[in-house]
Amino acid sequence: MKMKNIRGKKLRSFILVFIFCFLFLTGDALANNLAVTNVGLSNTNLGLRTTDVGFDISWDNSWRDATNYDAVWVFIKYSTDAGSTWAHATLKTAGANPAGFSQGAGTGLDIIVPADKKGVFLQRSANGAGNVATTGIQLVWDWAADGVSAAIARVKVFAIEMVYIPAGAFYIGDGSAGMVGVFYTYPTTTNPYLISSEGAITVGTNAGNLYAQGASPGVVVGTLPAAFPKGYAAFYAMKYEITQGQYADFLNCLTYDQASQRYPNYNGSARYAIGGAHPNYSSTKANSACGYLTGADLAAYLDWAALRPGTEFEYEKVSRGTANPVGWELPWGNSNMTQATTLSGAEDGTETVTNSAKANLNCGNTMGGPLRSGIFADATSTRQKSGSGYYGVMELAGNVSDMSIVVSNASGLAFDGLHGDGELSSSGAADVSNWSAMSEGSGNGVWGGDWSNGCVRCYTSDRKARRGSLGTTRWSNVGGRGVRTAP
Repeated sequence: MKMKNIRGKKLRSFILVFIFCFLFLTGDALANNLAVTNVGLSNTNLGLRTTDVGFDISWDNSWRDATNYDAVWVFIKYSTDAGSTWAHATLKTAGANPAGFSQGAGTGLDIIVPADKKGVFLQRSANGAGNVATTGIQLVWDWAADGVSAAIARVKVFAIEMVYIPAGAFYIGDGSAGMVGVFYTYPTTTNPYLISSEGAITVGTNAGNLYAQGASPGVVVGTLPAAFPKGYAAFYAMKYEITQGQYADFLNCLTYDQASQRYPNYNGSARYAIGGAHPNYSSTKANSACGYLTGADLAAYLDWAALRPGTEFEYEKVSRGTANPVGWELPWGNSNMTQATTLSGAEDGTETVTNSAKANLNCGNTMGGPLRSGIFADATSTRQKSGSGYYGVMELAGNVSDMSIVVSNASGLAFDGLHGDGELSSSGAADVSNWSAMSEGSGNGVWGGDWSNGCVRCYTSDRKARRGSLGTTRWSNVGGRGVRTAP
């Protein structure tokens, strides 16, 4: 695969009065210069109880080709109490480019609204590559659906870079002997297992079953339910790990009590730099991956953003794609790695790794913590040099370990892929059905290695750290990203 370059009427007193509008730039804005500007509210319809939320959007190094494309997940938060609390906005209509929504002018973008109407995907309408600059996008907010009736409303528009992962068969496991818990087709341990549908999978010791090398982490013998997301169906994955800037913005949208449960108070340790106080948290390393996250933290962020956790099968799909497995394979399709050792430039989102040999991996405790998202990519990067997976997702190895739902215990198998609804419990916890595997740490594990441990943990099919039960401990080398099933 060729790597994409990275780098009408008068308002009555009981009707909503929209007088404030806030701009929001995504937390990892400099990864590809993603910017949301000129946010505005207009066209309030008193009969339908809707209002248009308009904005301009731009980002760099976008693409759409015969394989896949990048996208931006956009969602809206609103406040009716002068910013003391924030809730998730519901849009009016699902589908592609729904009536009443505007695609704006400039780079042609499609607006894809999923069935739950908790946000939109913005993506190129036609094949092409380069920078995106589109003005006048309009989304229709259905404030009646949100139970809003009389208030002064403020809004924030959030945007997260995503990559579309197309439907199709792929392998889990790479056939390597010596790795821990590698998936295979029973009884031949060197024979990877083909995921050919989203149907139920039989796990066990009959010929053709899915099984795993070694006793731990293993797999639960029996039936892997059809509802468990296996990676065959199309989905979107976050292009980067959650950054410190993104996580700080999340904290600032919570109540004081919620944020106190979700804030990792480790400023100054292991390159973690989120400081301040609610509701004004910020990070001096806003573009760097966020460590010190528990499964409960990740679940809360993904619920708030109307995304969901990914599964370990989906991780292997994002990394390997439809290619045949390679022994001791890293996410860029071979076993070649060069550790980052030298960082140059102010850490403002433009810093670079300046090894004498081009680095593509942050592992082995050479950098003292996670680096900025997309740091190994430049205008001429190949997949290997940028450290990218098959479809263009970044930092799938090293940096921080990404948490996923695992199949090594019953809690993980119960996960059925529901998306977050944008709202948390009063204590700041995710409250989505069947997310206990992630939110309680009972059925999640980590993959892809990290900045502090040996690089041997970075191999795509190695499951040494995918044991489940991460618990509530905050680890400096653990973070995460989210996914969303394609509409």
